[in-house]
Amino acid sequence: MIFAALFALHAFREMLDLIIKRLNNYYMSRLSFKAFCIEKYADYKSITSDVVFSLFDKNGILNMLDEDYDILHGHGFEYIINDIDEIIRNGGR
Repeated sequence: MIFAALFALHAFREMLDLIIKRLNNYYMSRLSFKAFCIEKYADYKSITSDVVFSLFDKNGILNMLDEDYDILHGHGFEYIINDIDEIIRNGGR
């Protein structure tokens, strides 16, 4: 009886570890993508990344990069830049 409970507890722990690992990968991928976009846009506009961060935050671009990650991360940066520029021109998302 104790052995079965310990085995179940161990299996539960392994399942939790797997879930945590997948969540970490999920959020780290999105965070890395946002950082990449901020740095590339800063280079493109010749401004600092902290200015770009504020601009992205103010215009809803940080949320857009997270919400549309599955679509955007497969596109070239020129495509993403065009989307970002259009959002900023239109006053945000």
